[in-house]
Amino acid sequence: MPPNPPDKPGYSLTFHEEFDAPTLNKERWLPYYLPHWSGRERAASRYSLPGKGLHLHIERDQQPWLPEIDGQLRTSTLQTGCVSGPVGSAEGQLRFHPDLRVREAQPPMRLYTPRFGFFETRLRAVPIPGYMVALWMIGFEEYPEESGEICICELFGQDLSPGRAVVKSGVHPWSDPSLREEFYADTFAFDASRFHIYAVNWTPARLEFFVDNVLVRTIHQSPQYALQFMLSLYELPQQLTVDAAQQPWPRTACVDYVRGYQPIGE
Repeated sequence: MPPNPPDKPGYSLTFHEEFDAPTLNKERWLPYYLPHWSGRERAASRYSLPGKGLHLHIERDQQPWLPEIDGQLRTSTLQTGCVSGPVGSAEGQLRFHPDLRVREAQPPMRLYTPRFGFFETRLRAVPIPGYMVALWMIGFEEYPEESGEICICELFGQDLSPGRAVVKSGVHPWSDPSLREEFYADTFAFDASRFHIYAVNWTPARLEFFVDNVLVRTIHQSPQYALQFMLSLYELPQQLTVDAAQQPWPRTACVDYVRGYQPIGE
């Protein structure tokens, strides 16, 4: 799927990341995964910028980000915001396990935390079992209940083949009582290890999910607060196969761009 032009009728482009600079723009991205739970050193991402686009890597010597709670999971993630409570507290974004405690307090950083809009990415997934690439949005969590998630796309390696791809998307409420779990898996006749476009139109009343500019599904619920972006490559050890272990290193997902739009006049 070729890239869309940056101009979108009826919208203004407010976040335009083509990853065409020699270094990561730290005014847009933090190269860590939920660093309050594990510390920035353990949560640091592996990535490269070849001149156009972003390459997220899982490398042979990369360590699990939080083995005491999340097992041997390894990830390289960029995120556009961060906040936490003090060390030792349970106050932090995406509290996915009751034993989580802040190990390294994070000052509030709102690099890009929109409330409603149209958002899209063009990326290539990793067609190896045990690897998953995703673009998702989570509540900045200025208040604990503002924790809902919009998943624009998840692509698992074991669900990909040259002529078939399963794309997962939807809503996870986490601690938001106003949302309900609504998550879907849709099958497409394309090769997700080549570039395709995944997008969501987030309005106050609904979420519209698109794949290659085609509306796939509308969900009639919507977080009502600011969300930050999470751009992730995971290695999921429980899904690894013998064949996967023989693939060359590093394991790499390629992201062409991430864009955010706001409706003109709103």
